Amino acid sequence: MTAPAGPPSPAGAGGSLAARQAELVAALVAGGPLPPGFAPEPVEAARRALLRKRAGDVARHWPLLAAGLGAGWPATFASWAGDRPTNGSLRDGWDLARELRDRGALPPLGAEELVAREAASRYDGRTTPRPRRLPAVARAGGAVAVQVAGRVRLLRPADR
Repeated sequence: MTAPAGPPSPAGAGGSLAARQAELVAALVAGGPLPPGFAPEPVEAARRALLRKRAGDVARHWPLLAAGLGAGWPATFASWAGDRPTNGSLRDGWDLARELRDRGALPPLGAEELVAREAASRYDGRTTPRPRRLPAVARAGGAVAVQVAGRVRLLRPADR
């Protein structure tokens, strides 16, 4: 990432430093346009590296989802996350698993992990997941999990 050479520009000429930094961050992690004055190749390389790092973080929170996708995990995650800012590794994995479920592309291991999470916690897609207090049942991809008294049991594994 190379910035233009020369003295820094005044705040009125080209925007404030904070605004330029926000544009760069958006280009790196949220699919925003490349701000003027930056070379595209190094910014794209940094963006790909950040997506790989983010995929690794999500895989640590969602190991069965990542294992179920196997060698396709990095590409699947990168195509999903490329234009989305992160909400944290747990929520990113949850959102991806739900989207894959809705498209019918959730692997069986990911379905089992998703139903266990959905039975244990309440997550609306916008706020932090919270533990459920009442009994709950969750289903996805043929998998069924139940939570009673804070304990989650997988009643039926996903269709293989």
